[in-house]
Amino acid sequence: MALVEKIASAAGSPVNLVKYVPDSLASYIPKSLLAFGNETPSVQELNQKLWSREQAAMFFNDVIKTESDFSRLSPSVLQGFICAAANEMETERFQQLAKAMKQKNVKLGEDQLSCLAKRVTLNSIPKDLDNYPKDMLLFLSPSDYAGTGSCQQYFSNVGEANIDLLQRDSPQRKQLLAEALACLKIPGTTVSEENAEILGHLVCDLSEEYIRSSSGSLLPQLNECESFMPSQEEAIRNVLSSGSTQFGPPSKWSASTLNELSGLFRLFDRNILQKIPQNVLTPWLKSFMHDSPLPREQLASIVKNLLPSRWKRAAECPEGKMITEEVVKDELMPIYYTPEELQACLQGVTLVDHLDLMAQYPFTDQQLAVLKKKLDELYPNGYPEKIILNLGAISSFVTTDDIKKWNITSAHTLAFLLSNEPHDEQAALIITKYTDLGNPLNVTALSAIGTRYICLLKEPQLKMIEPSNLKMAKSLDPSACPQSTKDFLYPKAKQAFSDQRNQFPAYYNLIKSYLTGAPGEDLRALSKDNVNMDIGTFMSLKKDSLLNLTADDIKGLLGLNLEELKKQQYNSPVKDWIRLQRQSELDKLGIGLTGGIPDGYISIPPKFEEPTSAFLRTSVSMFHLLPALLLSVLLTSFLS
Repeated sequence: MALVEKIASAAGSPVNLVKYVPDSLASYIPKSLLAFGNETPSVQELNQKLWSREQAAMFFNDVIKTESDFSRLSPSVLQGFICAAANEMETERFQQLAKAMKQKNVKLGEDQLSCLAKRVTLNSIPKDLDNYPKDMLLFLSPSDYAGTGSCQQYFSNVGEANIDLLQRDSPQRKQLLAEALACLKIPGTTVSEENAEILGHLVCDLSEEYIRSSSGSLLPQLNECESFMPSQEEAIRNVLSSGSTQFGPPSKWSASTLNELSGLFRLFDRNILQKIPQNVLTPWLKSFMHDSPLPREQLASIVKNLLPSRWKRAAECPEGKMITEEVVKDELMPIYYTPEELQACLQGVTLVDHLDLMAQYPFTDQQLAVLKKKLDELYPNGYPEKIILNLGAISSFVTTDDIKKWNITSAHTLAFLLSNEPHDEQAALIITKYTDLGNPLNVTALSAIGTRYICLLKEPQLKMIEPSNLKMAKSLDPSACPQSTKDFLYPKAKQAFSDQRNQFPAYYNLIKSYLTGAPGEDLRALSKDNVNMDIGTFMSLKKDSLLNLTADDIKGLLGLNLEELKKQQYNSPVKDWIRLQRQSELDKLGIGLTGGIPDGYISIPPKFEEPTSAFLRTSVSMFHLLPALLLSVLLTSFLS
C-alpha cells in the first residue's frame, strides 16, 4: 500500500498510475484515483491487471466509450459494469456487451444482473437468450423465454446459474424451484438422474424428502451447493451412510471417492469419518486441508470429529507424542493431539517460535483454548504487539480483560485484530485503545474499520476522520448506522470527492454508499445525472430528504429501476412519500402507483425533521377534509 501511495503521488494522472503500478499491486489502488475524467484510458494496460468490482466500476464507462470490440475486454474489466452506463448505449451495442460478458464468463452481482436483464429486454425479448449470461436468466421468467425455447431448456440454463445470487428464502428463488418441478412434471419426491442434471443448482433447494427419496441421484448436484439447511444436511448424511449410493458404504471408499464427494466433506460426521479406511483418509486429508476453500471453522469441525470422543487426562506427555519441529510443520498436527495431550506436550517457547504457523491450523475450540492458556502463562501482563499480530484463530478466545492490557500503537495491528471479526463490544474497545493513544484514523485504520465497524465510532472518533483519508480508504457503507453517523460522514465524503463532482458516473460510484446522509437538494442534483440508482440504495436514503423529492426527481434517480418503486409502495418511506404526492403526478410515472392526493384537494408542502407515520396519516387526512370545512364556513356566512 505504501508503495502504491508513492507511485500515485508521483504519477500525476490515472493513466500513468495504471501504467506504473505493478500488476500484483493493482488491487491496492484506491478507487478514487481511477476516475479518468477527460483522459483516455489505455484498455491494454487495464486488461493486464486484476481489479476488484468496485475499482473496475470507476473506469467502466470510460472503457466502453473507447473500445469498439467488447470481446477484447478482460473479465476483470467487464465485471465493473454499472447501470448508469446503460442509458448512453444503443440497444444493439448493449446486447453485444452482454454477450461479451457471457463469452468471458464474467461474474456479476445481483444489482448488475437485474439491470442487465431490464436493459436487454427493454424493447423486446431477444431470440438468442442462450447467448447471454446464464445468471441473467434468474431475473427473467419462463414466460420471457417462451418465444426462444422450451421451459425445460430455460431451467437447464438456470440450473447452471449461480442461484446464490438470490436469497435462499426469497419468493423469487422459491418460485423458480416450483416452476421447474412443474415444468419437468416430477411426480412425488423422486428425482431421476436426468431431471437432476436439468435442475442443476436448483437441486440445492430441494427438501430432505427429495434427498432421501432420490437416493444417490442428487449427489453430483448437491456436491456443488454452497450451503444447506440442517434438515438437508442430515438427509445427505443418512443417504451416504446407507451404502445404497453408487459410492457404496464409507468403509469401501477410495481417494477418488473422496475427491468426487469433496464438496460434501464438511458434512461428514464422526460416524462416516470413522468408517473410512485410515490409510485412505489421512493422506487425502493432508492434500485437502492444504488447498481447501473451506473456512478454518469448518475444517476445525472436521478435526473434532476425527479426534477421540473421550480422552484421558495426560499429566505428562505420552511416549512418542513429543512436539518436534517436524510435527509443528505438519498441517495435520491438530488431528494428532487431544487437548489434554496438547497441554502436556506443547512447550510455550515452541508455540511462540511457531505461532504464525500454528495459529493458522484448524485446531478445535478446546485446542485453541490450550494455546491461549500457554500464551497467558508466558505474558501475564498482556501480549506484546508482535504476539498480537500472529494470534490468528486464537484471537477468537481473547477477552475484554485481555484487550485492556494491550497497547495498540499501529494501524496494522488494528487492522489485524479487526480482520478476525470480533464482536462489537470487543471491536469498539480495540478501536478505542488505538485512538486513545492519539493514533490517527488514517487510510489503513479506516479501511480496517470498514463497513462492519463504522457504526461503532463515537463523535470524537468521527471528528478524527479527515476527508483526504476517507478518499483513499476502502468504501464505507454507514446505512446501518444511527442517522447522526450518516449525517456526520456525508459532508466529509462530499468534500473528499469534490474534485470529481462533474465526472459521471465516477462521482456517483464514489458517493453512493454515503448517500444515506445526503440532503434533498443533493439528491435532486443527482437525479439529473442518469445514475440509475438501485432500489436498495433508494430505500436507505434519509427519510426527510426523500419525502421532499418530486416525482420527476425520483424518476431521474431510479431511471431503469423505476419499476422497482411499485414493489415498495406499501413499505416506508415510499408509502409515506406517495401520500404526499398529487395522484396526477404519480400517474406520470406510469407504473400504477395509487394513494396520492386527488386533484382539487389542498396540498401543503411538508417540512419535517423526522416525521412519524402516524403524523403523516393525520396530516393527509386533514388535507382531505379542508375543502369540506371551507364549504361549511362559506355556507354559514351566507345564511347568516
